[in-house]
Amino acid sequence: MVRVEHDSLGEVQVPAEHWWGAQTERCRQNFPIGAGRYRWGRPVIRALGIVKKCAAQANAQLGQLSRSKADAIVRSAEEVIAGRWDGEFPLVVFQTGSGTQSNMNANEVIANLANSNAPGEHVHPNDDVNRSQSSNDVFPTVMHIAALEQIEDELSPAVARLSSSLAAKQAEFAGVVMVGRTHLQDAAPVTLGQVVSGWIAQLDAAMAGIVSSMDGIRELALGGTAVGTGLNAPREFGELAASEISKETGKEFRSAANKFAALSAHDSMAAVSGALRNLAGALFKIANDVRWYSCGPRAGIAELRIPANEPGSSIMPGKVNPTQCEALLQAAVQVFGNDHAVAFAASQGNFQLNTFKPIILYNVLESVALLSEGCRSFDERCVRGLEPNLEKIREHLEGSLVGAPALNPHIGYEKAAQIALLAERQGITLREAAVQSGAVTESQFDEWVRLEEMAHPAG
Repeated sequence: MVRVEHDSLGEVQVPAEHWWGAQTERCRQNFPIGAGRYRWGRPVIRALGIVKKCAAQANAQLGQLSRSKADAIVRSAEEVIAGRWDGEFPLVVFQTGSGTQSNMNANEVIANLANSNAPGEHVHPNDDVNRSQSSNDVFPTVMHIAALEQIEDELSPAVARLSSSLAAKQAEFAGVVMVGRTHLQDAAPVTLGQVVSGWIAQLDAAMAGIVSSMDGIRELALGGTAVGTGLNAPREFGELAASEISKETGKEFRSAANKFAALSAHDSMAAVSGALRNLAGALFKIANDVRWYSCGPRAGIAELRIPANEPGSSIMPGKVNPTQCEALLQAAVQVFGNDHAVAFAASQGNFQLNTFKPIILYNVLESVALLSEGCRSFDERCVRGLEPNLEKIREHLEGSLVGAPALNPHIGYEKAAQIALLAERQGITLREAAVQSGAVTESQFDEWVRLEEMAHPAG
C-alpha cells in the first residue's frame, strides 16, 4: 500500500500508512548505514519539533506566514514535540552531513499532519514549514537544543544525586582513619571521609566545566539559512526564533552573533564533548578507587564492602564482583572514544559548512546518556550500599609504617627512615622498630605517633 508523492527529482512511492514524504523516503532507501541501530531518538525529534513550531511563530509575527498556516504548523509540531509521531522519523545518523534529510523529514511530517488537521489550508514542507530556514541552520540549532536539554534535564540531576549520596558517605566515614596510598604504596594516614570528599570535589569541578562549556551551545544558528548570510529570511527572524525557542524550552538561548561560524564550525559542541570527557575521567577515577578498595575479600585490600547485586561467577560459588564499577568504567571508555570522534568531526568544516553535524550530535548525546545512566546506576546500586570493613582497615593501619612521618620533627628524617626500613625488613611493627633502634622510647612513640591526628594535621 503506497501513495505517490513527488519532489524536484520526480515521483516517489511512499508507504501509505506513514506521514513522511518523498525526500524522507529517498533518504530511507539511499542511506542504509546503521539502519535499525543508529536512528534519531526522542531528544532530536523533540528538538526538530521545537524548531519548526518556533520558526512558524516567528514567521507569523513577521508576516511571512498567514496566522492560519502558522497555527496549523504549530499544532502539528506540538504533537511531534510531545512524542506522538516518533515512528515517523525513521532516518539514520549516517546521512548527508548537513542533516538535510532529517530536516526535510520534519518538514514533510509536519506539513502532512497540518494538511490533514486543517483541510482548508495547503501547507507546503519547503515553502511553509521550512520558511526562513535552511537545513544548514536548522540542524545546528537542533544540535544545541537537544544537547543542552539533555545535559540540564538528565545529566545534571543524575550527577547531583550521586554527589549527594557521596556526601552522606563522607559524613558517615569522617572518623574512619585508614592507610593513605601514593604510587600504589602505603603513605600518610587519611580518613575514608577525606577520600570520598576528593571524589565529590572531582564531580563538582567536572560539572562546573560542563556548565561553563554550555554557554557556547546557547547560541543558535537559526537565521543564517544556507551559508550564514540569512538569504531568504527576514533580518529579525534569528533573534525572534531564538526568543520563541527560549520560551518553549524554558532554557536560555540566543541568536548566534556570527552565523558563518555557527554553520561552518562546531567548536562549542566540541567543547561540551571535552567537558563530558572530563566528567567521564572523574567517574573513572571514582569507580576504579571503589573497585580497588573492595578487592579481595580475603586476599586483597578489602577495606570497602560493596553490595552483592548478583552472583559474580559461573564457576566460583559465592564470588561477588565490582560489576557496577566495571559498567561505569566501560561507559567512561565509550565517552572517551565519542569525544575523539567529535573532536575530529568538528575539525572538518570546509568553507561555509561543516558536513559532520549528525555524527557530532549523535556522539555528544550518547555521551550524555551514558554518563546520566551510569551515574544513576552507580549511585543506586553501589554507592548507597558502600560500607567500610573496619577490621581490615584497622589491621592494615596497625601493621603499616604510615606513622613514620610523625617521627620526623623529633628525630629527623634519616633516623625515621632507618626505623621504617628496620620494621619492614624484620617484619615487626613501627613501634617495635622505633624502640629497638634506641632512638625513641615507648612513651615517646605513643605521644608522637597519633594516626588520627596525622589525618588532621594542625599545621
